[in-house]
Amino acid sequence: MGPDLIRIVSRDSPMALAQVERVRAELAALYPEVETTVLPVKTAGDKWQGDLSAVEGKGAFTKEVDAAILAGHADLAVHCVKDVPGDRPLPAGTTFAAFLERDDIRDALVHPGGLALGQLPPGTRIGTSSVRRVAQLAASYPHLECVPIRGNANSRLQQLADGRADALLLAVSGLHRIGRADVLTEVLPVDVMMPPIGAGVLALQCREDDADLIDVISALGHPDTYRETTAERMLLHVLQGHCNSPIAGYARTSGGDLSLRAAVFTADGKTVINAHEWAGRLDPATLGTSVAVSLLRQGAREIIDGIAH
Repeated sequence: MGPDLIRIVSRDSPMALAQVERVRAELAALYPEVETTVLPVKTAGDKWQGDLSAVEGKGAFTKEVDAAILAGHADLAVHCVKDVPGDRPLPAGTTFAAFLERDDIRDALVHPGGLALGQLPPGTRIGTSSVRRVAQLAASYPHLECVPIRGNANSRLQQLADGRADALLLAVSGLHRIGRADVLTEVLPVDVMMPPIGAGVLALQCREDDADLIDVISALGHPDTYRETTAERMLLHVLQGHCNSPIAGYARTSGGDLSLRAAVFTADGKTVINAHEWAGRLDPATLGTSVAVSLLRQGAREIIDGIAH
């Protein structure tokens, strides 16, 4: 006998609420008899507009959500895996019950004039606060200038309209979630802009002793996404990557076999180290460890530790 009501806690941004609606729709399709309600919270990361490292990095977006689950005010949280810190475990007493089928992992260029990334003239101001994007732009497009822009996707689009930048880099999946795919100018292939760990994956978190809920939620999980995310998260854990680490990577499942490609950059993009392996007989976590060790052998530790956080 599963729960009759599932209380879902969420950040109150349009993107987060759109993600919750996807979960509610998938739950309703599988369990039409189960009701869901939404508890919106504002997190420290949403309130703070400065550098994320000043408010605990990525944990700034998850702390209040975790607290609501642990206190029993809510049963389930929906997280973008790319926003969940990799250098420390999930809060004790909580677990990921499912990873939903992965969305598009790529980044997109938004340029009001419709130019592609390769057509942008020198000095074009690209709005992004992601060290991963800044480093890759510096490596491949050193003539472009990055300007820091934060906030949810809607507010970044507004800042673009207000002239604070000439173009933006945003996640394709995020623009689709908030119904703004219309602003997409160019979808960048992963070999031009490698995605963050956990790109396009929504994770469902609950209390680990909530067995009835875990039974219900695990049915929403997608097996290939689970394997890919497990490999990527283990890579991030072994590298001890933090929110200011220019680490990028993605796992892919092809014909049942899993591969993981990853890179670590210096912030100026001048040094890039790469690794790419197939799992073969390895389990996903071992694949993630193996790729991380390959990067560490090439000097990833010094690069990661050389960036303040």
